Amino acid sequence: MAKDFITGRKTTFGKKRSHALNQTNRSWKPNLQKVRILVDGKPKKVWVSARTLKSGKVTRV
Repeated sequence: MAKDFITGRKTTFGKKRSHALNQTNRSWKPNLQKVRILVDGKPKKVWVSARTLKSGKVTRV
């Protein structure tokens, strides 16, 4: 579910490194918002990242 409808951004995984160089798993999640946009000429509720909205790639309905 955690995926941007337009750009496909989703959760990414990596390691958290402490000052002592210990490592543990962690994840970065995109800031997703459920918004209504036009998809094929019809309004639809989809998950879009805040970054996509801010950049103007999508306009709300």
